[in-house]
Amino acid sequence: MTHAPEFLKPFSQVDASRLARLEGVVFDIDDTITRNGELEPAALSALHALSAAGLTLVAVTGRPLGWADVLAKLLPVAVAVGENGAGWVVRCGEALRPGYFAPEQERVRQAALLARIRERVAREMPEVRVTGDLHLRRCDLTFDSGETVHMSAEAIAALVALIESEGAASSVSSVHTHAIPGRWNKASGTVRALAELGIDADQERDRWLFIGDSGNDAEAFAFFPLSVGVANVEAHRERLRHLPRYITRADRGRGFAEMAAQVLALRA
Repeated sequence: MTHAPEFLKPFSQVDASRLARLEGVVFDIDDTITRNGELEPAALSALHALSAAGLTLVAVTGRPLGWADVLAKLLPVAVAVGENGAGWVVRCGEALRPGYFAPEQERVRQAALLARIRERVAREMPEVRVTGDLHLRRCDLTFDSGETVHMSAEAIAALVALIESEGAASSVSSVHTHAIPGRWNKASGTVRALAELGIDADQERDRWLFIGDSGNDAEAFAFFPLSVGVANVEAHRERLRHLPRYITRADRGRGFAEMAAQVLALRA
Protein backbone atom coordinates (compact mmCIF):
# COMPACT_ATOMS: atom_id res chain seq x y z
CA MET A 1 0.00 0.00 0.00
CA THR A 2 1.43 3.39 -0.99
CA HIS A 3 0.54 6.81 0.37
CA ALA A 4 1.12 10.36 -0.78
CA PRO A 5 4.19 12.11 0.71
CA GLU A 6 2.10 14.85 2.35
CA PHE A 7 1.05 12.36 5.02
CA LEU A 8 2.91 11.52 8.24
CA LYS A 9 4.67 14.88 8.34
CA PRO A 10 6.13 15.88 11.74
CA PHE A 11 3.46 17.57 13.82
CA SER A 12 5.95 20.37 14.52
CA GLN A 13 5.43 21.44 10.88
CA VAL A 14 1.69 22.06 11.19
CA ASP A 15 0.52 25.53 10.18
CA ALA A 16 0.17 27.57 13.38
CA SER A 17 -2.90 29.39 12.05
CA ARG A 18 -4.76 26.07 11.81
CA LEU A 19 -4.12 25.32 15.46
CA ALA A 20 -5.05 28.82 16.57
CA ARG A 21 -8.59 28.47 15.20
CA LEU A 22 -9.31 25.02 16.58
CA GLU A 23 -12.72 24.44 18.14
CA GLY A 24 -12.06 20.99 19.51
CA VAL A 25 -10.02 17.79 19.70
CA VAL A 26 -11.33 14.30 18.95
CA PHE A 27 -9.14 11.56 20.38
CA ASP A 28 -8.83 7.78 20.47
CA ILE A 29 -8.26 5.99 23.77
CA ASP A 30 -6.20 2.77 23.49
CA ASP A 31 -2.52 3.44 22.77
CA THR A 32 -3.28 7.11 22.09
CA ILE A 33 -3.73 8.30 25.67
CA THR A 34 -2.94 4.96 27.33
CA ARG A 35 0.15 2.76 27.64
CA ASN A 36 -0.24 -0.95 28.43
CA GLY A 37 -3.91 -0.30 29.12
CA GLU A 38 -3.35 2.47 31.67
CA LEU A 39 -4.12 6.16 31.21
CA GLU A 40 -0.82 8.06 31.07
CA PRO A 41 -0.50 10.94 33.55
CA ALA A 42 0.87 13.30 30.87
CA ALA A 43 -2.15 12.64 28.68
CA LEU A 44 -4.62 13.19 31.51
CA SER A 45 -2.97 16.50 32.38
CA ALA A 46 -3.06 17.47 28.70
CA LEU A 47 -6.78 16.73 28.49
CA HIS A 48 -7.51 19.01 31.41
CA ALA A 49 -5.28 21.74 29.98
CA LEU A 50 -7.02 21.58 26.58
CA SER A 51 -10.43 21.74 28.24
CA ALA A 52 -9.37 24.69 30.42
CA ALA A 53 -8.26 26.49 27.25
CA GLY A 54 -11.84 26.30 25.96
CA LEU A 55 -11.50 23.43 23.50
CA THR A 56 -14.34 20.92 23.19
CA LEU A 57 -13.07 17.37 23.73
CA VAL A 58 -14.56 14.20 22.24
CA ALA A 59 -13.37 10.71 23.16
CA VAL A 60 -13.99 8.16 20.40
CA THR A 61 -13.05 4.55 20.98
CA GLY A 62 -13.64 1.01 19.85
CA ARG A 63 -14.28 0.17 23.49
CA PRO A 64 -17.82 -0.64 24.68
CA LEU A 65 -20.63 1.83 25.14
CA GLY A 66 -20.52 0.74 28.77
CA TRP A 67 -17.07 2.32 28.85
CA ALA A 68 -18.40 5.47 27.18
CA ASP A 69 -20.68 6.01 30.18
CA VAL A 70 -17.63 5.99 32.46
CA LEU A 71 -15.39 8.04 30.14
CA ALA A 72 -18.04 10.76 29.92
CA LYS A 73 -18.12 10.93 33.72
CA LEU A 74 -14.40 10.76 34.46
CA LEU A 75 -12.76 12.73 31.63
CA PRO A 76 -13.23 16.43 30.76
CA VAL A 77 -15.14 15.61 27.57
CA ALA A 78 -18.38 16.87 26.07
CA VAL A 79 -19.12 13.53 24.38
CA ALA A 80 -17.78 9.98 24.58
CA VAL A 81 -18.33 7.87 21.45
CA GLY A 82 -18.08 4.09 21.80
CA GLU A 83 -17.91 0.96 19.68
CA ASN A 84 -16.29 2.82 16.78
CA GLY A 85 -19.23 5.19 16.33
CA ALA A 86 -22.16 2.88 17.08
CA GLY A 87 -23.33 5.12 19.91
CA TRP A 88 -22.35 7.90 22.25
CA VAL A 89 -22.96 9.53 25.60
CA VAL A 90 -23.42 13.30 25.79
CA ARG A 91 -22.43 14.94 29.03
CA CYS A 92 -25.17 17.31 30.29
CA GLY A 93 -23.85 18.69 33.57
CA GLU A 94 -24.07 15.77 35.98
CA ALA A 95 -26.44 13.85 33.71
CA LEU A 96 -25.56 11.61 30.74
CA ARG A 97 -27.67 11.38 27.58
CA PRO A 98 -27.13 8.31 25.39
CA GLY A 99 -27.62 8.13 21.63
CA TYR A 100 -27.28 5.53 18.88
CA PHE A 101 -26.28 5.64 15.22
CA ALA A 102 -28.93 3.08 14.22
CA PRO A 103 -32.60 3.06 15.31
CA GLU A 104 -33.79 0.36 17.71
CA GLN A 105 -35.46 -1.93 15.15
CA GLU A 106 -32.32 -1.95 13.04
CA ARG A 107 -30.19 -2.75 16.09
CA VAL A 108 -32.36 -5.83 16.73
CA ARG A 109 -31.64 -7.09 13.20
CA GLN A 110 -27.96 -6.31 13.63
CA ALA A 111 -27.81 -8.33 16.85
CA ALA A 112 -28.98 -11.40 14.91
CA LEU A 113 -26.18 -10.92 12.38
CA LEU A 114 -23.60 -10.67 15.16
CA ALA A 115 -24.94 -13.85 16.79
CA ARG A 116 -24.49 -15.66 13.48
CA ILE A 117 -20.91 -14.42 13.15
CA ARG A 118 -20.09 -15.45 16.70
CA GLU A 119 -21.43 -18.96 16.06
CA ARG A 120 -19.36 -19.31 12.87
CA VAL A 121 -16.17 -18.12 14.52
CA ALA A 122 -16.68 -20.54 17.41
CA ARG A 123 -17.20 -23.37 14.94
CA GLU A 124 -14.58 -22.55 12.30
CA MET A 125 -11.92 -20.74 14.35
CA PRO A 126 -12.27 -22.20 17.87
CA GLU A 127 -8.92 -20.77 18.94
CA VAL A 128 -10.27 -17.21 18.60
CA ARG A 129 -11.65 -15.65 21.77
CA VAL A 130 -14.17 -12.87 22.26
CA THR A 131 -12.98 -9.88 24.26
CA GLY A 132 -13.27 -9.62 28.01
CA ASP A 133 -15.39 -6.48 27.69
CA LEU A 134 -18.02 -8.05 25.43
CA HIS A 135 -20.68 -7.98 28.17
CA LEU A 136 -20.50 -4.17 28.12
CA ARG A 137 -21.13 -3.90 24.39
CA ARG A 138 -24.48 -3.00 22.85
CA CYS A 139 -23.94 -2.82 19.10
CA ASP A 140 -20.85 -4.72 17.96
CA LEU A 141 -18.92 -7.97 18.44
CA THR A 142 -15.22 -8.04 19.28
CA PHE A 143 -12.46 -10.59 19.31
CA ASP A 144 -9.23 -10.35 21.26
CA SER A 145 -6.45 -10.06 18.68
CA GLY A 146 -3.87 -7.99 20.54
CA GLU A 147 -4.88 -7.27 24.14
CA THR A 148 -4.37 -10.50 26.10
CA VAL A 149 -3.94 -12.70 23.02
CA HIS A 150 -1.67 -11.78 20.12
CA MET A 151 -3.01 -13.24 16.91
CA SER A 152 -0.82 -13.48 13.83
CA ALA A 153 -1.47 -11.20 10.87
CA GLU A 154 -2.63 -14.24 8.88
CA ALA A 155 -5.12 -15.28 11.57
CA ILE A 156 -6.50 -11.75 11.82
CA ALA A 157 -6.91 -11.64 8.04
CA ALA A 158 -8.83 -14.94 8.14
CA LEU A 159 -11.06 -13.62 10.91
CA VAL A 160 -11.75 -10.42 8.98
CA ALA A 161 -12.61 -12.46 5.87
CA LEU A 162 -15.10 -14.55 7.85
CA ILE A 163 -16.75 -11.46 9.33
CA GLU A 164 -17.07 -9.75 5.96
CA SER A 165 -18.39 -12.90 4.28
CA GLU A 166 -21.45 -12.60 6.53
CA GLY A 167 -22.12 -9.06 5.33
CA ALA A 168 -20.71 -7.14 8.29
CA ALA A 169 -17.89 -4.61 8.16
CA SER A 170 -14.69 -5.17 10.09
CA SER A 171 -12.10 -3.03 11.78
CA VAL A 172 -8.83 -3.93 13.49
CA SER A 173 -7.44 -1.79 16.30
CA SER A 174 -4.25 -2.27 18.29
CA VAL A 175 -6.14 -4.58 20.67
CA HIS A 176 -9.33 -5.93 19.04
CA THR A 177 -10.88 -7.13 15.80
CA HIS A 178 -14.43 -5.83 15.40
CA ALA A 179 -17.46 -7.16 13.58
CA ILE A 180 -19.52 -4.07 12.73
CA PRO A 181 -23.11 -4.71 11.60
CA GLY A 182 -23.93 -1.11 10.63
CA ARG A 183 -22.61 1.75 8.49
CA TRP A 184 -20.92 3.70 11.26
CA ASN A 185 -17.25 4.42 11.89
CA LYS A 186 -15.32 6.79 14.11
CA ALA A 187 -15.81 9.72 11.75
CA SER A 188 -19.53 9.34 11.04
CA GLY A 189 -20.29 8.47 14.66
CA THR A 190 -18.47 11.57 15.88
CA VAL A 191 -20.37 13.78 13.41
CA ARG A 192 -23.70 12.39 14.66
CA ALA A 193 -22.69 12.80 18.30
CA LEU A 194 -21.53 16.40 17.85
CA ALA A 195 -24.81 17.23 16.10
CA GLU A 196 -26.48 16.67 19.47
CA LEU A 197 -24.44 19.61 20.75
CA GLY A 198 -25.55 21.75 17.82
CA ILE A 199 -22.16 21.39 16.09
CA ASP A 200 -22.03 20.66 12.36
CA ALA A 201 -18.69 18.85 12.28
CA ASP A 202 -19.17 17.94 8.63
CA GLN A 203 -19.15 21.61 7.65
CA GLU A 204 -16.60 22.68 10.27
CA ARG A 205 -14.20 19.74 10.07
CA ASP A 206 -11.20 22.02 9.49
CA ARG A 207 -11.73 23.44 13.00
CA TRP A 208 -11.27 20.05 14.62
CA LEU A 209 -8.17 17.95 15.24
CA PHE A 210 -8.30 14.16 15.36
CA ILE A 211 -5.55 12.08 16.97
CA GLY A 212 -5.30 8.28 16.98
CA ASP A 213 -2.98 5.36 16.36
CA SER A 214 -4.34 2.36 14.47
CA GLY A 215 -6.64 0.70 11.94
CA ASN A 216 -10.01 1.66 13.39
CA ASP A 217 -8.92 5.32 13.23
CA ALA A 218 -8.46 5.27 9.44
CA GLU A 219 -11.82 6.85 8.54
CA ALA A 220 -11.26 9.65 11.04
CA PHE A 221 -7.75 10.23 9.67
CA ALA A 222 -9.35 10.67 6.25
CA PHE A 223 -12.29 12.79 7.42
CA PHE A 224 -10.49 15.42 9.50
CA PRO A 225 -8.03 17.58 7.52
CA LEU A 226 -6.00 18.10 10.69
CA SER A 227 -5.34 14.45 11.55
CA VAL A 228 -2.50 13.33 13.79
CA GLY A 229 -1.04 9.96 14.66
CA VAL A 230 0.96 9.36 17.81
CA ALA A 231 4.34 7.85 16.91
CA ASN A 232 3.21 4.23 17.39
CA VAL A 233 0.93 4.62 14.36
CA GLU A 234 4.02 3.61 12.38
CA ALA A 235 3.45 0.01 13.50
CA HIS A 236 0.15 0.01 11.58
CA ARG A 237 1.30 2.05 8.59
CA GLU A 238 1.13 -0.68 5.95
CA ARG A 239 -2.36 -1.80 7.03
CA LEU A 240 -3.98 1.64 7.20
CA ARG A 241 -6.31 2.59 4.36
CA HIS A 242 -5.79 6.24 5.29
CA LEU A 243 -2.79 7.72 7.07
CA PRO A 244 -2.80 10.75 9.36
CA ARG A 245 -1.36 13.90 7.86
CA TYR A 246 0.90 14.51 10.85
CA ILE A 247 2.77 12.38 13.37
CA THR A 248 4.17 13.17 16.82
CA ARG A 249 7.73 12.40 17.90
CA ALA A 250 6.61 10.62 21.08
CA ASP A 251 4.34 7.61 21.26
CA ARG A 252 1.04 6.93 23.03
CA GLY A 253 0.05 9.29 25.84
CA ARG A 254 3.33 11.19 25.62
CA GLY A 255 2.63 11.84 21.96
CA PHE A 256 -0.83 13.11 22.87
CA ALA A 257 0.74 15.44 25.45
CA GLU A 258 3.23 16.64 22.82
CA MET A 259 0.36 17.54 20.49
CA ALA A 260 -1.53 19.32 23.26
CA ALA A 261 1.51 21.36 24.32
CA GLN A 262 1.98 22.65 20.78
CA VAL A 263 -1.71 23.51 20.41
CA LEU A 264 -1.78 25.33 23.76
CA ALA A 265 1.45 27.23 23.09
CA LEU A 266 0.11 28.62 19.82
CA ARG A 267 -3.27 29.49 21.30
CA ALA A 268 -1.59 31.34 24.17
